[in-house]
Amino acid sequence: MGINDTSDTSANLQIGPTDKGNVRIYVEGDGIDLPLDFDPEEAEEIAEEIRAAAAVARTLSAPKGRKGR
Repeated sequence: MGINDTSDTSANLQIGPTDKGNVRIYVEGDGIDLPLDFDPEEAEEIAEEIRAAAAVARTLSAPKGRKGR
């Protein structure tokens, strides 16, 4: 499965700090139980990538003649 493939899979996503000073992204779904821990700097890089992807997605889904919000 690639980034542009559609999926009917659903999952719960939780994000928060751990007591060890990491940021945990926790994915839980049908047959999935995936805790992912990142140091704060890595988490900030991931957040920047998510914001950049959201900005591009916003321009792709905007009605023609109107870019973003």
